[in-house]
Amino acid sequence: MERIMVSAATGVMNSLLTKLTVLLGEEYKLQKRVKHGIECLKDELSSMNALLEKLADMDVLDPQMKDWRNQVREMAYDIEDCIDRYMLQLHDEPDKRAGMKGLFRNTIKKVKKLGARHEIGKQIKELRTHIDEASQRRYRYKLDAILDSCSTCAVETIDPRLSALYVEESSLVGIDGPMNELIKLVDDREQSLKVVSIVGFGGLGKTTLAKQVYKKVGEQFDFQAFVLVSQKPDVQKIFRNILSQIKDLGNESREVGWLIDELRIFLKDKRILLTTRNGNVAKTCCYPQNDTVYEIRPLTEADSKGLFFRRIFGSEDRCPIHLRDVSVEIIDKCGGLPLALITIASLLNVKSKNREEWLNIRNSIGLGLEENSDIDDMKRILSLSYSDLPHHLKTCLLYLSMYPEDCQINVDHLLRRWRAEGFIKVRCGRNLMEEGEFYLNELMNRSLIQPEHRRIDGRAMTCRVHDIILDLIVSKAVEENFVTVVSDPSILVSQDKIRRLLLVYCGRENVMTMPSMASANVRSLGIFGYSEQMLPISDLHALRVLDIDAGNKMMEICDIRKLLQLRYLRILSPTHLPEQIGELQFLETLDLFDTCGIVKLPASIVKPRQLKCLSADCAMLPDGVGNMQALEELSVVIVDESSMNFLQELGSLIKLRRLGLRWYIPDDDYNRSTYGYTLALSLGKLLSSNLRYLQILGPRTGAIPLDFLSSSYHLMQELYIYPCLLHGNPERLVSLASVTSLTIRIQQVTQETLEILGDFSALLSLTLTSEDETTERLSVYSNKFGCLKYLHLGYLANGVMFHAGAMPKLETIDFMIKAHSSQSACSHQNLGIHHLSALKVLNVNIDYDCEEAMVEEVEALEAAIKNEASLLPNCSSQHIDRISRQVEMVTEGWLEGDDVMMEQQDEMPSPQLLELQSAD
Repeated sequence: MERIMVSAATGVMNSLLTKLTVLLGEEYKLQKRVKHGIECLKDELSSMNALLEKLADMDVLDPQMKDWRNQVREMAYDIEDCIDRYMLQLHDEPDKRAGMKGLFRNTIKKVKKLGARHEIGKQIKELRTHIDEASQRRYRYKLDAILDSCSTCAVETIDPRLSALYVEESSLVGIDGPMNELIKLVDDREQSLKVVSIVGFGGLGKTTLAKQVYKKVGEQFDFQAFVLVSQKPDVQKIFRNILSQIKDLGNESREVGWLIDELRIFLKDKRILLTTRNGNVAKTCCYPQNDTVYEIRPLTEADSKGLFFRRIFGSEDRCPIHLRDVSVEIIDKCGGLPLALITIASLLNVKSKNREEWLNIRNSIGLGLEENSDIDDMKRILSLSYSDLPHHLKTCLLYLSMYPEDCQINVDHLLRRWRAEGFIKVRCGRNLMEEGEFYLNELMNRSLIQPEHRRIDGRAMTCRVHDIILDLIVSKAVEENFVTVVSDPSILVSQDKIRRLLLVYCGRENVMTMPSMASANVRSLGIFGYSEQMLPISDLHALRVLDIDAGNKMMEICDIRKLLQLRYLRILSPTHLPEQIGELQFLETLDLFDTCGIVKLPASIVKPRQLKCLSADCAMLPDGVGNMQALEELSVVIVDESSMNFLQELGSLIKLRRLGLRWYIPDDDYNRSTYGYTLALSLGKLLSSNLRYLQILGPRTGAIPLDFLSSSYHLMQELYIYPCLLHGNPERLVSLASVTSLTIRIQQVTQETLEILGDFSALLSLTLTSEDETTERLSVYSNKFGCLKYLHLGYLANGVMFHAGAMPKLETIDFMIKAHSSQSACSHQNLGIHHLSALKVLNVNIDYDCEEAMVEEVEALEAAIKNEASLLPNCSSQHIDRISRQVEMVTEGWLEGDDVMMEQQDEMPSPQLLELQSAD
């Protein structure tokens, strides 16, 4: 069956029509008169749905149209909730237990089904009455005639081959002057606290400017912190965020007073760069030091043209003559606001180069920025881009109002929520997550969503919504009763029925309750923060999505068995899952990452047959995982706490695409050999099926055999086995030829190893560590590692020689080398680093704590590396450090899409840099 679609335009009408069709099937054995009633219901709703789709294409609706549309959409929600309840009753599985107890239970179920079939007949009559009333209003208001007289707006789509547009430093315009001014203000040598406030209204590029300054001068500081402060901040969370970026706070809860004391010590004699829309905030932050308030200004006419034309044509001189005058008029209407210029340019970029169409866009923007407030005009421009979206993208964009202001949104989490809501429709052979990523890229193409962090292959890992765009979509979501946002306990919710609810608790003192009649219909609930009195979740029988982030507060989910429609459950807080979790037969995602410690999952977790994603920090799974045939993602499972049955059943999960394991079985454990053999067999089966991502975490003393890698090629894309040892015949690595990211530690890296890995044409990121010292000087030749962008070499004592043409796309390299090796010191004088023409970041650790190392050798090696690095045309970040012990850099797991994090510390102490952004 084709995936059901839910949209902001038609509500759940498509979903409801599909369910009515299913209900008419033989499986439910309804009486003829009931079937006839459902058929009439379906026919009338289909006609209404067609009208709803036409109304969705109209930018402006008169009050009668809007009122009828809203009533029909809400009626469809209510009807679907009713149908869902009856379908659950009629589809109850029989009790398979033998004996009188099983017979008795099945008899009771049959009696209940008879009652349900009788009750649904009565309910259908009532529903038809409501639908008839809506139909009469439709004809009384003559809505169809009004629609026929109106012209509808055409909807255009973006070429699906386009990747999301990312703003690179090279594409910024008009930023050099302000950036240099700010660098001078921040980068002085006075040993005292200094605050620089960047002030200006939204859309001027304050954050972009601040980030560039932060990036340019950040290397001069030992510690750096970057935080976003919303209009209603959680002060304790902000303080903890700052401190966590400069020291390890662990999972222990800290009082505000302690955090303030630590911050006072840290902020002494430091540099603070702050952005805000509020001039009073900017001045207050600088008082009493009388520091600098820097007022950011709109782009000049020349810079505005540069940004606009580069976004569409590449340069101004490539703009067609027939579009130049209308382009200048559009640029003038944008008023020098970078966000407006980027947004409207992205919209025009997907339009044809027809002058009339561009004139229509110009006329739609408004009468001019000077006649209205800046924010209103920005919303007018952004509303134009919103109106141009296809219906399914409007729905996905509006759903982002379910995230708080300045929230960094994990892309995988967002896609899973879209999937659970029914927003994604499968097409073109893609699965739901792939199709959802396609939707996301389309929204990024239109600059309505900003990518925050990217994976090594350029795909978005986290994203963010600009506060002005968020204001726009929240207002539209509230207008459509699509999302209700509550962040103030004193505000009463006016809606009769709430469909999607975001609760933002700003502190312990907040007690927030919803009227039961309004909240009982909630389908999606996001809770950010903690309150002493939480919403009674067990009463939300229509709930599909539940996302809770209560920090380190313990969350107890009671009576979860009542949430029978639940598809998505994410708890970002310590919790205990009840045995009732197994009764949620529609559950697709269970995400318990960052729940502080090992999660022992109940035995019933294997019962939900539609579960696709099961994720936790460290999970102990029961036997019976072979029943979870829908699983596509599973992480991180503790192998050493699992049974042999679990390891055997693991190999039967042929749909599994992503797997994370923790292997902490010591070498002297008598179970290690048996566990290793069984695990290798299961991994081999998964690799020959659909497995794309594999992560195995383990201690340095642990070892994983290469046996699970067969001689045949498979679909593996990312492999992370660290810091445990991957041992065996290196020729087995040949089967990994399709990987894009590889992190392994092997017994000894040899020239053969580099030759094998160098032929991997898709490899973008490589972290390679050698347990034993290399006994030979290794070389990378010109025909190897053609696509590699990131390289970390663990402990290759004799270093690596990079020949001309080697690694032509390498951007970041990190390696360690001994100052004195088994070969002569002079062999280090030419490493060939200067041949890495695309290199941007160079990190080298020189180990001088080795046998017979002389000061002269250390200095000569350091000078040689610096000399080669000076010849690199694009290498703006260079760190060459001396260390006295072996350092292992551990990359964070890909399972939650984290970046590779690296810390570097200068030899001499220097000031620290802290950036704050206020969105007030």
